Amino acid sequence: MTSVREASRKRTTGSAGARIGRRAVDAGGQLANLVLDAAENTLTFNPLIGIRGKDVLTAGGSLLEATVTSPPATTKHIGAYLRKLQKVARGASDVMPDPRDRRFADPAWQSNFLYRRLMQAHRVTEQTLCDFIEDSSLTARDKGRAHFFASLVTDAFAPSNWLLGNPAAARKIIDTGGAHLIAGLKHLVHDLLHNQMLPQQVDTMPFKLGENVATTPGQVVHRSEMFELIQYAASTARVHVRPLVMSPPRVNKFYAIDLAPEKSLARWAVDSGVQLFVVSWRNPTLEHSHWGVEQYVQALDEAVDAARAITRSPDVNMWGTCSGGMTLAAYLGWLAAKNEPKVVNTTWAVCALDTEAALNDSTLGLFNTPQAIRAAKARSRRRGLVSGEEMARMFAWLRPNDLIWNYWVNNYLLGNKPPAFDILFWNSDTTRLPGQFHCDLLELLETNPYANAGCMKVGGLPIDLGRVKAGAYVIGGVTDHITPWRACYGTARLFGPEATFVLANAGHLQSLINPPGAPKAYFLAASASVEDADDWARRAQAHRTAGSWWPHWRNWIRQRSGELVDAPARPGSRSYRPLCPAPGEYVHMK
Repeated sequence: MTSVREASRKRTTGSAGARIGRRAVDAGGQLANLVLDAAENTLTFNPLIGIRGKDVLTAGGSLLEATVTSPPATTKHIGAYLRKLQKVARGASDVMPDPRDRRFADPAWQSNFLYRRLMQAHRVTEQTLCDFIEDSSLTARDKGRAHFFASLVTDAFAPSNWLLGNPAAARKIIDTGGAHLIAGLKHLVHDLLHNQMLPQQVDTMPFKLGENVATTPGQVVHRSEMFELIQYAASTARVHVRPLVMSPPRVNKFYAIDLAPEKSLARWAVDSGVQLFVVSWRNPTLEHSHWGVEQYVQALDEAVDAARAITRSPDVNMWGTCSGGMTLAAYLGWLAAKNEPKVVNTTWAVCALDTEAALNDSTLGLFNTPQAIRAAKARSRRRGLVSGEEMARMFAWLRPNDLIWNYWVNNYLLGNKPPAFDILFWNSDTTRLPGQFHCDLLELLETNPYANAGCMKVGGLPIDLGRVKAGAYVIGGVTDHITPWRACYGTARLFGPEATFVLANAGHLQSLINPPGAPKAYFLAASASVEDADDWARRAQAHRTAGSWWPHWRNWIRQRSGELVDAPARPGSRSYRPLCPAPGEYVHMK
């Protein structure tokens, strides 16, 4: 259990306000680190809470309150801070940076007397603020908010963000004669004008949908106002008769499951003999502002009926990813209330149905107040839509080291282009949310209906997941701070002790895009037979397996997909004729 606890501790932010976003690009500007950080901070569910800027700024009030209400502690820590700074100035300090903090990985932060003092002064400031907040009389929630605000400020003023305070940037001035600063200035002007004043995270130019991203062969076999249904072409001579229908999130587009061929989950499923159908949601406009959970549930039912008709299977298996899983859960509850057994088995990828547990273990839980939710609802009803750019901007300021200052250094101080990486290309391809759907999601946060039966109705029918009789395979990530793994374990518990829970040693998106071949990958897998997640992890250490969980899931889904039959010659049927090749038309809508 030690490895799971340690990895989780390094990445998650508890309600007491553990340090936020402490990793950034090292001074050498390694693009691999940029990719890693940004890929672990994709959009999906968390931004849907709709935090306002004023909600974040109230965290500063918590820090001010700690100063005012604890004068003796304030005086004590100021005195200690000044003494530490004196030691730094004399060169007598032994303060070292966090070894996980790549901002200070350049050897110059240790070898150069000036850079060493800058680093130590910054580190002492961080430590003093952290200690002061912990010694204050604030509540645990207010301590968390104060920690967040202190982190926001100290991260912004880190010497690694200064042109001359960053040794790599200073060296590059000498190496290029300052020419790279012209490129940096161009990047800055572009982002001020075209990227919501945030540094661009990805070079999108090399990527073309259907050409080098989302290339698994298939056809759109059904189209409605809300979605296109893609059926992927069989790649095996025989296929399992029961199809798999995927419900992806609304934020971003479906093709996270179909990036480069070597890490395409869609291709892996098809190569497993699974008849795969994926819903590609339409990017809504203002005229679709009335779309809510109820409409999306009806859309899933329409997709399931099409897949059943095409494959001639009486029932299907389903897959829900993140917020797409929340809609799937509502759909399953609705089917159970109607006593319609259309779905036999389910897979849940990084999906926290117990929203209370998810918020308690995440940064956003610090700001989840009734006032914030009411304001977010009112804004969504007034505007009719929530833009992807708005969500991305808000989320970036929740993880500024990973999503802002990394790129500030790379793009502006070093004059480099942002990396060209398919995951970041997908993450930048944001979508809008209908106002009603956003309000419905906020209702989920308030009532936690999947853990509290009867708090939610769809089509007038109460939703009770206790009535859902379906096998469940649930995936979580040890270092996932978006849908924390313990909350994902709670999802497995909702489906009973026979549900299978799999814990990958990865972050949010990496837990999903987890193809075989990663040298350090491993996962734990066992039934969700105990109540406590940490207890489960201790016991599951006996079932630790090196590599990707994909082969494990392949065995699980094959056993639950019915008999083998001859593969269809092509997607579709007489009633559902192919309309266009995958990835379809809706995925191109801006």
